[in-house]
Amino acid sequence: MSRPDVRDHVRPPEEVLVGFARTLRAAGVHVTADRERTYLEAVAAVGLDDPGGVYHAGRATLCSSPADLERHDTVFAEWFGGTRAGTKKPDPLPLMTPQASLSGEEPPPGSGTEDPDTLHAQASRTEVLRERDVATLSRREREELARLFGTLRPRAPRRRAHRREPSPRGTVDAHRTLRATLRRMGEPGEVAWRRRTTRPRRVVLLVDVSGSMSAYADALIRLCHTYCAAGVPTEVFTLGTRLTHVTRALHQRDVDRAIVAAGRAIPDWSGGTRLAEGLKVFLDRWGRRGMARGAVVVVFSDGWERDRPEALGEQVRRLHAVAHRVVWVNPHRGRAGYEPVQGGIMAVLPHVDDFVAGHSMAAFEQLTEVVARA
Repeated sequence: MSRPDVRDHVRPPEEVLVGFARTLRAAGVHVTADRERTYLEAVAAVGLDDPGGVYHAGRATLCSSPADLERHDTVFAEWFGGTRAGTKKPDPLPLMTPQASLSGEEPPPGSGTEDPDTLHAQASRTEVLRERDVATLSRREREELARLFGTLRPRAPRRRAHRREPSPRGTVDAHRTLRATLRRMGEPGEVAWRRRTTRPRRVVLLVDVSGSMSAYADALIRLCHTYCAAGVPTEVFTLGTRLTHVTRALHQRDVDRAIVAAGRAIPDWSGGTRLAEGLKVFLDRWGRRGMARGAVVVVFSDGWERDRPEALGEQVRRLHAVAHRVVWVNPHRGRAGYEPVQGGIMAVLPHVDDFVAGHSMAAFEQLTEVVARA
């Protein structure tokens, strides 16, 4: 187990903390990405100048059993050069240095030791930004929000596969059991078991890029790129006056280049909206042939429809008939006092499995959980 060099004063604190969490995972503690994120937020709340607070933040957020607590204490002492709990106060953490902060930004030259109040302020600003409506952000705040998309960890929903794999429990694997018995010349032995495997389920993202959604379109396209970059089997389409397939553009590694490529491919950005017609084209050309069959389909739209709302409801009913689950994401859903009284929304709600908000980074994080559990 390698521990950070105490003299390595330029390492960002976030890198050291994440390294500790992942070393703890290698030691046998079930540390998920969500727990890592909660751990970083807890450390930002208690402050880096409090080694005891960092120690207890790890025990509270990364551990889930008494055995995990013992492993945590051992790894903490080895990683940070402190001591096991109950002996003496841990030594100062090597990450508490003038050059670093939890935000990942270096303090200005000559600023001296980083003020803990500054770290609290940075964490508070990030938390406030996560809750802010995307449509109300300034240009600088949008740039900060774009960096926060890197913290999202979308996961693919799972489905049962036809294949089975060896397992310590499940159903009897008669073939393996019989072959093992024959190898032992008929002597009885252990029974082999097997169970069904799981495979990732496809996610289809349909993004409304009409004029009424223009304030959210950039953030939604970034969210789609996050799904593509995470390795989730994803297909992305945009809806406006026509349907556009932009999956290939969003599979570029660089997010800014991917968004530019997607923008070039979309001829009706910030134009009119024909949701019913776009969904009909999707179902007739792609959906019913297999792309939407058994998939989790996520529609990002406020529901404004030029044509009859009944036509939109009919197409969503067709979509629900072939998809595993339909999730409708409405940016206005997260606003206080919102009621789904608009005609298009009222027409689709009977055929939607989940109706969620999509106006902020916090709402996007909740959406990734809804999709992963679908």
